[in-house]
Amino acid sequence: MSRLQQTYGLTDEQREIVATVRAFVDKEILPVATELEHADAYPQEIVDGMKRLGLFGLMIGEEHGGLGESLLTYALAVEELSRGWMSVSGIVNTHFIVAWMITHHGTPEQRAHYLPKMATGEIRGAFSMSEPGCGSDVSAIKTRAVPDGDDYVIDGQKMWLTNGGSANLVATLVKTDPDAGHRGMTTFLVDKTPGFGEVAPGLTVPGKIEKMGYKGVDTTELVFDSYRIPAAQILGGTPGRGFYQMMDGVEVGRVNVAARGCGVARRAYELALDYARRRETFGKPIAEHQAVMFRLAEMATKVEAAHQMMVMAARRKDSGERNDLEAGMAKYLASEYCKEVVEDAFRIHGGYAYSKEYEIERLYREAPMLLIGEGTADIQKMIIGRRLLEG
Repeated sequence: MSRLQQTYGLTDEQREIVATVRAFVDKEILPVATELEHADAYPQEIVDGMKRLGLFGLMIGEEHGGLGESLLTYALAVEELSRGWMSVSGIVNTHFIVAWMITHHGTPEQRAHYLPKMATGEIRGAFSMSEPGCGSDVSAIKTRAVPDGDDYVIDGQKMWLTNGGSANLVATLVKTDPDAGHRGMTTFLVDKTPGFGEVAPGLTVPGKIEKMGYKGVDTTELVFDSYRIPAAQILGGTPGRGFYQMMDGVEVGRVNVAARGCGVARRAYELALDYARRRETFGKPIAEHQAVMFRLAEMATKVEAAHQMMVMAARRKDSGERNDLEAGMAKYLASEYCKEVVEDAFRIHGGYAYSKEYEIERLYREAPMLLIGEGTADIQKMIIGRRLLEG
């Protein structure tokens, strides 16, 4: 196993960060993950531990109190967190998408106000594009912001907010000019109190959406009813740039989802390998039967291939180049391979995989979310195909 998911060319500091996160996962997450997941309980103690490690400031610049690390370092940390419990990585994913967007698109005042508190975890970010009637078709959003003096008034309903209840900052995409297509979309930085119900005047988080997997982390709706917000809360200060800001953030999110797929697949492989070594049939461990051995070989190959694709996509983004092609490939490959590796681990466990006493049951319910989150496989194929045809 030590030969899988090796990342070459890391600095000593990057290796130390990854090793620290791995140790945190082994000590603080894996022993409690399944119990918390079955209870759909928010992992507050784990979140507090991540704050102490500085993980909420991992990619925020040192000038704002963060560690100033790269997307690659963050992706490797997410891979480790997901190996422990995928929901934990979801808690930091939206936070870092918002921090990335503020860092690269925010005004100096927005960066100075939000980033230091985001680095400590005092401010926790969520972001919102989807609505009840649209997901992949971003241009179909209906939530509208209408100017009124120095403010805007927002009406509409958003859907599928990861950390929608626990976050106190939501980067929200709305339409400010319905006739301008993508250029008529604007991102607002919406402050709110954590929790459910009316979290600000005219702003409601109805409650948690019950899910098949990906439990613990809260997934919510967000309802605007004549919600008034200052124009100064427009990300970057200029309306009409929201679509491009969000797409930049989504590229970070897709690398994150790829990293999650790598982490979940690795854990599934670890569980399958351990079980296959201990379980005996016909007088020998099932790992020594060719059918199981071949299955393990295929699983390990997929784990390694997905990891290397994810690393390549992260490094491309870190270089300052557009990485929608690489991020799409990494997200598509890692999520599909994760599903396949988890299912193979499920098969190796036999009937025990169907029992909630075994960890693989949890992974089997978690893996499908990766096929949808940050764009379905079909959307990734469209992105990949269009970029390839551009030459």
